[in-house]
Amino acid sequence: MTLAAVAALTTVASAQNLDAGKPAEKLFADGCATCHRSPRGLAKGRMSLTLSWFLTDHYATSSDTAKALAAYLQSVDGPPPRAPAKSGAKPSKSAPRPPKP
Repeated sequence: MTLAAVAALTTVASAQNLDAGKPAEKLFADGCATCHRSPRGLAKGRMSLTLSWFLTDHYATSSDTAKALAAYLQSVDGPPPRAPAKSGAKPSKSAPRPPKP
């Protein structure tokens, strides 16, 4: 084998997973947000293992990436967060009034 052939094989053999080490939010933004506007509801109550298998087979570049993405999807698969109470809001009518002097 020539030196060039060995170098080419070595380069191919050491190919990197470009998604390795990325946070799951970034993985979703890079690979899923084109079709899915939000991650909310995508897990649809699926078990972590089956969701991870599905992602490995269809979308993720590795099982580690699929596991991270599955965990992220499950973490946001809940009811939407409640809006924070407005400061300076009027007191409710059922609140007791202070006594008159």
